[in-house]
Amino acid sequence: MAKRKQMVNPVDLIASINPFSTAAEQYRKIRTNIEFSSADKKIKSLVVTSSGPSEGKSTTAANLAIVFANTGSRVLLVDADLRRPSVALSFKVPNVNGLSNYLTEGNSSSGSFRKESTYLTQGSTALDNRLIETSTENLYIMPSGPMPPNPSELLRSKKMQELVDVLEESFDLVIFDMPPVVTVTDAQILSAYVDGTILVIRERATKKQAVIEAKKMLDMVQAKIIGVIYNGKKQGDDSYYYYGAEGTKLAINDRST
Repeated sequence: MAKRKQMVNPVDLIASINPFSTAAEQYRKIRTNIEFSSADKKIKSLVVTSSGPSEGKSTTAANLAIVFANTGSRVLLVDADLRRPSVALSFKVPNVNGLSNYLTEGNSSSGSFRKESTYLTQGSTALDNRLIETSTENLYIMPSGPMPPNPSELLRSKKMQELVDVLEESFDLVIFDMPPVVTVTDAQILSAYVDGTILVIRERATKKQAVIEAKKMLDMVQAKIIGVIYNGKKQGDDSYYYYGAEGTKLAINDRST
């Protein structure tokens, strides 16, 4: 009997739907922690991952993208979870053209962007067709595109490394929503290319050994882990904690995964 495919649900964009909620405010606190997590270099790119599935990493990535865009920064949320994508579904856009399409084509990414233009790219380039402007001002998304047979190989490619560099030059912040790091190698690969990595774990779901294994795998590629978000810990109306480099603990109220 064939194994039933697990359904992907849209995440709760609470920072957009209810910006005055406790949850949205806590995402803004995490935003501040991220902004001050690096004294010598501004963080331009982030990987958001988890040790296992259903721990809240996609919810975290999407809402952080929203609150960063609210400051006036040009933000791009990239659905780099090529196995179980959720960004297009959450933002209610088609997922027919995205990252996987771009990585499997032969066009070079170099020089394709310019910040000053009203267009994201110069003319009709391969990247132009993969970026979607959202209803949140300054926030763009790149859907995953069709599921490829070789996600890890695509993310490991030189073209992906070049793409990260180009996107960093073109946006103030690029956030990559990645698969769980213990499950597959994808997040481990991309964490080596970006400025920082955030690990999301969930109360009563994430096993201690899984967290240890996740950190070990990220350390292997010298990923810069700038914080851990502890999701699901009840304290009043809050159910997220953020542990930064200085041991800072912040709460986020989130009931989705």
